[in-house]
Amino acid sequence: MKIQITSTIFAAMFFGCNVPSQKSNTKIEEKDTTEIAQEIPIEKQSLPDTIFSSAKNLVWNITYFDTDTIGQLSDYENVYLNTPGIFTFRGNILRNTQNFMGKVTGTPDSVEVVWRFNTSYDTTKTKYGTWGGGSGWTGQPLYAQWPDSIIQKIKSQSPALKDFGTKEIIVGSLCGKLYFINYESGKASREEFDVQNPIKGTPSIDPTLNGNIYVGQGVPRQQPFGCLCFNMFSHKQTFFKGNDSNAWRGWNAFDSSPVAVGGYLFWPSENGTIYKYKKTGDSITLHSTLRYKRQGRNAPGVESSICIFKNYGYFCDNHGNIICINLNTLKPIWHYNNYDDSDGTIVCKPKNGVPYIYSGCEVDKQGTEGISRIVKLNGCNGDTIWQCTIPCKRMVTPNKTLDGGMYCTPLLGQGDCDSLIFMNICTNNNAGAGHFYAINTKNGKVEYFKKLKSFAWSSPVAFYNENNKMFIFTGDASGNVYLIDALTGKTLFTKNMAINFESSPVAIDNYAVVGSRGTTIYKFLIK
Repeated sequence: MKIQITSTIFAAMFFGCNVPSQKSNTKIEEKDTTEIAQEIPIEKQSLPDTIFSSAKNLVWNITYFDTDTIGQLSDYENVYLNTPGIFTFRGNILRNTQNFMGKVTGTPDSVEVVWRFNTSYDTTKTKYGTWGGGSGWTGQPLYAQWPDSIIQKIKSQSPALKDFGTKEIIVGSLCGKLYFINYESGKASREEFDVQNPIKGTPSIDPTLNGNIYVGQGVPRQQPFGCLCFNMFSHKQTFFKGNDSNAWRGWNAFDSSPVAVGGYLFWPSENGTIYKYKKTGDSITLHSTLRYKRQGRNAPGVESSICIFKNYGYFCDNHGNIICINLNTLKPIWHYNNYDDSDGTIVCKPKNGVPYIYSGCEVDKQGTEGISRIVKLNGCNGDTIWQCTIPCKRMVTPNKTLDGGMYCTPLLGQGDCDSLIFMNICTNNNAGAGHFYAINTKNGKVEYFKKLKSFAWSSPVAFYNENNKMFIFTGDASGNVYLIDALTGKTLFTKNMAINFESSPVAIDNYAVVGSRGTTIYKFLIK
């Protein structure tokens, strides 16, 4: 039996994040919430179950498929911080890369190729083009340093082992295959798995080490088309969800990298639906869905990966909506209009119990010229802390139209750059031009920007030295790599290494692993 709930105002007692905007329709009883909070462990304390007036901009529907389970998360622990590797896009539920920051000695000034791994190349002509191989946006590799117990399971159960070792790179390819690479040797650690359709986004490994890896398909080379679960112990597909007849939008791509918290898996789709799955062992079952749209508009699609703080989930979409939902109920908490297509994933930096979130938009719906709006919001209520506007243009060529603005996921600084956030922006003020920006997180002021050799969709990653000084590695759409002194913006190294670094890298010790368009996955030494 299914139960449906539509745009209904709902409010309940809450604690934490108790600095609401005047727009809230919930009255806080400060004494009561303090007493409740003292009785409940902090990792299980919920944020407000309320709806702010901005959420009335939305029309929404929630359908419950599992009516025996209330849907309350068991806890709000960021379990990815304790995993032996990089198991999801940008490393954890805050999407702030804290568990994959690289380490260098002194001031790095060179990037060298350690190994190259070649994928297949798909020449199939579809109505959406020919996708080839290698990896595209977001295309971040995953990294696992398997503990002994998991190594034994893989060795005893997998029929597909090759040059298998304790450390693996796992990456989805535009050729439609999931690849397993020995991190040390650069050779195939197992046979690849054919996902049947191109993979554009970043898969996710289940943080409970139950063997699951969740993979979204990005382009329908063939039907069925959707998302799947692959078991890395047995090397077999165990779950698939194809076209959703109840979706409010017809495009069934899954570029979003799903994330697990409190016994559930949350997986946004470009069909306008947020899916909530109940996890039991190594199986997932659909618990509930949220479908939504802005008043008077068609349903949007979500390419960004959901960002989570406690029981609040944050995501943006291709209509410029930034939305906060209660993960326990899937009900919207607040809505923010950022005006244009937003694909880069929201990042969160909590301070004094308040989640502050950062997002940016493209220049798409605005036309040939417009503004990329980079915003810092109070994640409790959606209030604007600051807005930074960057003029950008759309680039039109005989063969392709490329929008301007921000495609990457921003990088929060630490160490000597604790008050900065960094991002690549497709300005296109000259054809194909891109810039690297450093923005002050306290006031939204641009501290510096520097011209890149090309526009960039790839997300930057950080390396820190023994003095906690920050350095940045990033790539651009012409295949150039850069090492940048994060505090000053000085370029320490740049060189053309590939065709197009559209994918986002991962930082492991003093190495970076990233895929390019074409056929190649690279491991670089940063020194």
